[in-house]
Amino acid sequence: MGRLKDLRAVVEERLKEVEDAGKRNSALVHLYGVSLAATLIARKRGLDPELASMAAMLHDLAAYLSGSYEDHAHRGADLARQILNEMKITSSDETETICSMIYHHDDKHTVDSEMDEVLKDADVIHHCFHDLSKPVKEKEQKRYDALVEEFGLNGKGEL
Repeated sequence: MGRLKDLRAVVEERLKEVEDAGKRNSALVHLYGVSLAATLIARKRGLDPELASMAAMLHDLAAYLSGSYEDHAHRGADLARQILNEMKITSSDETETICSMIYHHDDKHTVDSEMDEVLKDADVIHHCFHDLSKPVKEKEQKRYDALVEEFGLNGKGEL
């Protein structure tokens, strides 16, 4: 198997710890949705789509496992580092990139590294386009507007 596929298998196995089937399903939908968005954004921007996808698969895992979003980005980076070190599927530089992406992903108002920005934007895409009946959150509005422009979409997600 490829390393992304291996990582997805580990994430799916870890999510079996979430007893509530609805929450477990929501977690899988969100992690896979953000992973796909991160792959597309990274590819469009000439960045590493595999690392982007890997970071996205791990970015909220700590929150889902603990049931808490308090400081979830920082806790998520720690958990990602632990999982990647156990799996031995990334170089130390790749691990640092992935962990940085996760560590910074919740701060939507700050601009960080190009790869950090991929995960932030992928998270916003999934939040905003997964359920079109919900309004865009204030903290995500600026990124949402920039993504709509970058991808040539109008505010309703149509071409």
